Amino acid sequence: MILSRTYGPEDMAGCLALFDSNTPRFFDVSERDSFVGFLEDEALRWPYQVIERDGRIVGCGGHAVEPDGISVALCWGMVDQTLHGQGLGRVLTEARLTAARATPGIRRVILNTSQHTQGFYARFGFEAVKVTPDGYAPGIDRWDMVLRLD
Repeated sequence: MILSRTYGPEDMAGCLALFDSNTPRFFDVSERDSFVGFLEDEALRWPYQVIERDGRIVGCGGHAVEPDGISVALCWGMVDQTLHGQGLGRVLTEARLTAARATPGIRRVILNTSQHTQGFYARFGFEAVKVTPDGYAPGIDRWDMVLRLD
């Protein structure tokens, strides 16, 4: 059974295990401290979800309304690397896009990702607006992408 719910501090170890399972291909080890800081932020003002399957956290991700008031940014989305290709990333992304579309005034969704996952997001209609070689770390390019909702 798959359950999607709001992140709580007790989920940190499970989310860090997801991060670690996706290192070094999808995340550089140097990004881990930023992710920990994000999860430890007691004023976590962005909706952040975890996906559980059979009581184990298998995915997590969030979204944030940007200061411009017309954009939502997808943040820190990931699925256990051993479970890629099973539809969990699709479920997580669709849930975040549904939330973005339900937010009044939002006209676009933005994200940054790597060359390894840009094709996944392109299937949802995201288009690359900038590519920065080695933008995250050597061998991990940064792809800035946008999905226009209007």
